[in-house]
Amino acid sequence: MNKQIIAKLSAVKSDITRLKVDIIINAANQSLLGGGGVDGAIHRAAGPMLLEECRALGGCPTGEAKITRGFNLPAQWVIHTVGPIYSAKPSDEKLLTACYYNSLKLALSKKAGSIAFPAISCGVYGYPVDKACKIAVDTCVSFLEANTSSLGKIIFSLFSFSHEKVYQEYISTLQ
Repeated sequence: MNKQIIAKLSAVKSDITRLKVDIIINAANQSLLGGGGVDGAIHRAAGPMLLEECRALGGCPTGEAKITRGFNLPAQWVIHTVGPIYSAKPSDEKLLTACYYNSLKLALSKKAGSIAFPAISCGVYGYPVDKACKIAVDTCVSFLEANTSSLGKIIFSLFSFSHEKVYQEYISTLQ
C-alpha cells in the first residue's frame, strides 16, 4: 500500500458544511432538491441558490454524481451523489463504489486539492457503516493510485464518534 496515498486520508467527526475544503460531497436523494440528514444541512448552509442550481440539473440517478457551486459554504463546489438504499444485494456495493468514483472524477475535473465525503448511504439509507467504510476508503485509494491527481487531502466527515472510529481504524490497517 502506498503510504503517500494513505497519508492523504483522514476521518473526523465534523460538520461537513463548515469544512474549509475545495469540494464537499452531498449524499443526496435522486431529486437533488434537498432532504434530511447531510443533504438538508448542506442545502440550509449553502442557501437558496443551491436549490435553484440543483433544480436545473434535473435530478441524478443512483451511483451518479453532479456538481454545483457551493454558494454560502466554505467549499467552492458541492458534488451531489445518490447512494443506494441498502438491500444486501451485490448491486449495493457497485452503486456505492460508483458514488465515490464518479465524485472523485468530477473533483479531478475541477483540479480540487481537498475534498470531504460524508458516510454516503449510512444514514436513513441503512448501509452498514463498516461495509460502507471499506468501500469508501478502498475506492478512494484505488482512484488515487490510478490517477495523477491534484487531490492532496480526502476527509471522511462523519456524523458520530462511532463512525469516526470505524473509519480511523480501517485507515490505520492500510498503513
